[in-house]
Amino acid sequence: MLSLLWVGIIVVSVVCSVITGHVDALVTSITASAKAAFEMALGLGGIMAFWLGLMKIAEDAGLIRKLAHFIQPLLRRLFPDVPADHPAMGAMLLNIAANMLGLANAATPFGLKAMESLNRLNSHPGVATNAMCMFATINTSSVQIIPATGIAFLATGGAKHPYDIVVTTLLATIISTVVGLSAVCWFQKSKRFAIEEVES
Repeated sequence: MLSLLWVGIIVVSVVCSVITGHVDALVTSITASAKAAFEMALGLGGIMAFWLGLMKIAEDAGLIRKLAHFIQPLLRRLFPDVPADHPAMGAMLLNIAANMLGLANAATPFGLKAMESLNRLNSHPGVATNAMCMFATINTSSVQIIPATGIAFLATGGAKHPYDIVVTTLLATIISTVVGLSAVCWFQKSKRFAIEEVES
């Protein structure tokens, strides 16, 4: 669907430029945009390589596991249906800890593994459980202690103080996480969204 949308935008742009007689402007814009995108990708690649390398060192040093151990008591309260020794709990802990440190590449495999493990506890295949919805919300809102990607984009764009977003990003992601968790808890308690048990 997204591919069709992009093709539609391109076709409409070309047709409009031909009708209005601004083909030169279209070609100039495409060339300038391609150049800007290439330059940004080069700059972003270097900065991201630095941050990912730094975070990889932190991961190898055990920082993610220490952070996971710190947030484990909170997750036990948020996921009462998941046994404390279940593989899903460990995968979720590592996913959340990696996301907090801006390690999106490391967080993704843990997130997929967590969902697979949570699905094994699912007594209604094809229907997301409370734990799955809760984890998806936490993973999406993702409290960011180090917003590496945002810092990289700002630095590439020429921002003088790209690290100024650290505090505001932390506050914004904390608020979004609290709101998301509150919404999930409310929906979990709502009878309207409860799964009806079918008597056999």
